[in-house]
Amino acid sequence: MSSVEEVVKAHPHPTATDRALLLRAAEALFDCEESCTACADACLGEEMVQSLRRCIRICLDCADSCAATHRLVLRQTESDSTVLRRQLEACATICRLCAEECERHATHHAHCRLCAQSCRRCEQACGQLAGAVAG
Repeated sequence: MSSVEEVVKAHPHPTATDRALLLRAAEALFDCEESCTACADACLGEEMVQSLRRCIRICLDCADSCAATHRLVLRQTESDSTVLRRQLEACATICRLCAEECERHATHHAHCRLCAQSCRRCEQACGQLAGAVAG
């Protein structure tokens, strides 16, 4: 059990949202943030960096969105379900767009293929949690 999982389970006033679903989304968000950051950096190291400009930008945007969403997901006290649901939906959208962009480069760059996979997992996890958020 991770320390985050332990803290979430020890919360004195947990959210009504399914805890396992919340933790899966938190894990997917963290993984996607890290994958997108690493992919953007790897793209900068490629010889044809000009052709990866959009990929770099969307990876950085996706990483930032995942980081913010991750923090909101873990905050259980006095959570606003409307805000959380909309943030999750927005994050799912940027994850989808990032996956689509990375998939365009996946045959030439393994880092883009792997990033796209992480984005797809995060898109799905955010969508599932958004559908389960009470309110």
